[in-house]
Amino acid sequence: MGKLLDIIPVSDLRQDTANIMKRLQDSKEPLIITQRGRAAAIMISVEAYKQSEHDKELLRLLAKGDREIEIGQGYNLNDVLAEADALLDQEPS
Repeated sequence: MGKLLDIIPVSDLRQDTANIMKRLQDSKEPLIITQRGRAAAIMISVEAYKQSEHDKELLRLLAKGDREIEIGQGYNLNDVLAEADALLDQEPS
């Protein structure tokens, strides 16, 4: 079974913003904000957002590579692996 997501009403966010922000930064997990009993927004820490954007960029590059392979474009394997290693070594900024 997966981890249960943190869910709080927007009224709790208004009343206890500082503690909720600290909890968000410490946990690195998303926080679902509800309004009138329905999910209205998701909050994540800046670090989690940066990691997510970094991961999306890697996936975008992989998809681009798949498309290029399909149309017969090719690159030197050593160059591709060196570029991939460099991207993986980068910490999200």
